[in-house]
Amino acid sequence: MYSYKHKVYCLLLPMICITTLSYSCKKSNTTNNNNNGGGADTTVTIPAAVDPPPANTQGFFMDDWAAKNFTVPTCTMMEKPGNPAVTIDIDATNVVTKISTNLFGNNANPYMSQIVTEPALLNNIKQLHPKIIRFPGGNISSVYLWNAAKGVVPATAPLKIKDANGANIDAGYWFGKNEEGWTLSVDNYYNTLQQSGNEGMITVNYGYARYGTGADPVADAAHLAADWVRYDNGRTRYWEIGNESNGTWQAGYRIDVSQNKDGQPEYITGELYGKHVKVFIDSMRRAAQEIGKTIYIGSQLLETAPASWQTPTDQNWNNGVVKQAGSATDFYIVHSYFTPYNTNSKAADILNAASSVPKNIMTYVTGNIASNGGTVKPIALTEWNIFATGSLQMVSHVSGMHAVMVLGELMKNKFGMASRWDLSNGWDNGNDHGMFNAGDEPGGVAKWSPRPAFYHMYYFQKYMGDRLVNSTSSSTDIVSYATTFSSGQSAVAIVNTGTGDKTVTINLKNFKSGEKYYWYTLTGGNDNGEFSRKVYINGIGPSGVSGGPDNYTSIQANAAMVKDGIRMLAPARSVSFVVVEK
Repeated sequence: MYSYKHKVYCLLLPMICITTLSYSCKKSNTTNNNNNGGGADTTVTIPAAVDPPPANTQGFFMDDWAAKNFTVPTCTMMEKPGNPAVTIDIDATNVVTKISTNLFGNNANPYMSQIVTEPALLNNIKQLHPKIIRFPGGNISSVYLWNAAKGVVPATAPLKIKDANGANIDAGYWFGKNEEGWTLSVDNYYNTLQQSGNEGMITVNYGYARYGTGADPVADAAHLAADWVRYDNGRTRYWEIGNESNGTWQAGYRIDVSQNKDGQPEYITGELYGKHVKVFIDSMRRAAQEIGKTIYIGSQLLETAPASWQTPTDQNWNNGVVKQAGSATDFYIVHSYFTPYNTNSKAADILNAASSVPKNIMTYVTGNIASNGGTVKPIALTEWNIFATGSLQMVSHVSGMHAVMVLGELMKNKFGMASRWDLSNGWDNGNDHGMFNAGDEPGGVAKWSPRPAFYHMYYFQKYMGDRLVNSTSSSTDIVSYATTFSSGQSAVAIVNTGTGDKTVTINLKNFKSGEKYYWYTLTGGNDNGEFSRKVYINGIGPSGVSGGPDNYTSIQANAAMVKDGIRMLAPARSVSFVVVEK
């Protein structure tokens, strides 16, 4: 039996306890059969869970799906709250989807150090284990010469290119063989992947196919990409052609037609990009076949219907890409920054966007592909974050809450792959997409210290199973993402988007609970209004002005007995990760 008289710390297994202050526990010889927040009645037959086949939007990104086993954490026994106001109902055998292991990626870039020379950064990347690290990512991809030493520019790559306004500007090439400490070379990108246990996604330079001055610039750019495939030698499975090539901000959007030798128009179009994509795919796939490797190559679509003020390029982009490249491309790429550009968005707006945008993207993109006569293929969200500025939103606890909700919605809406932008960027008065401080954050913050989103994504991955199952909440403020582990446990991420505390009870259907449940709760501080730069994990916070606790890998879970119900407090604007023993 269990009596609540002493506080206990449970080490590794629930049976090994050290008594301290509040509770005591000793092993019970009885079996808990309460199905209302407890174990299922032993006389009831629990139906077998049936895994649905991968959706077309997931496809080959599910090929390396892996079963997960839960490791029982060290824990501190806690009192359970009474009078629950919110109920979360979970059906543990109603499988929505097996969870793609490729949804938790991130982006590296060529201005974030050589990484392997920065042990603090490398260790945090190891702990986070995004699995996919995209590179070189962003607009730099369009002027990236992966096999060139610093300053060595091909004769057919002009030193001046046109911007969207028609002005001649420096091309600003980046070089993959630059070994200076401030940048990231191609070889150290591969070293980072190897040392951190992750794999890559590579964005090849499409812009060169537009501004190149050779007799056949498309062939030149495709050959550059194919040579990277050969050099890669099977280390990378996922490749994408260009980065936001429709954008006015992208090298190659507008070219100097007097320098072009294959009759390309001044402005890029979706149809032209689609035609070029087929050339790239042909060259890159032949290179992969030469070395006996399989690769998957993606092309870009717009994630939402263009507004009336957007360019003619945008208005017809998807139509042209799908009709020209739809049969050749392996997957489609979209980007989203969820909130209005350069807007001082409120926390509620940011969280609402997290819950609605992924579904809107999937609905629009799949419908748009079909309406243009294409076949729906895997969808990869290779850049995502928020555009909210002015109140430190990007480096806040709310940004971490947003990250959890985005990941949960990507699972629900069956995206195949995703990668957040990005591991490191620049402070910019707090308008910093970087997951880690690059050394320019004020307040004495140590270089490479993680931002709140890091801790949210770390705990979500660690305490999330391998199958998403159906769950519902009785409150619009409480959002739930329920999962199961192949080792038998049930889990749920609980996001309280509201401004008031909620007491929650969890009802598990078709699941026989064990004796304990465990949870971690992440909350913000009171340092910056609704956008705290701090995150507290089970009450343990950072030693400085921002981020989270240094000992995040060893913080003890809260725990309570399943008997008499699974209940917990969800504080205002918090995320809790709960796992129930089988």
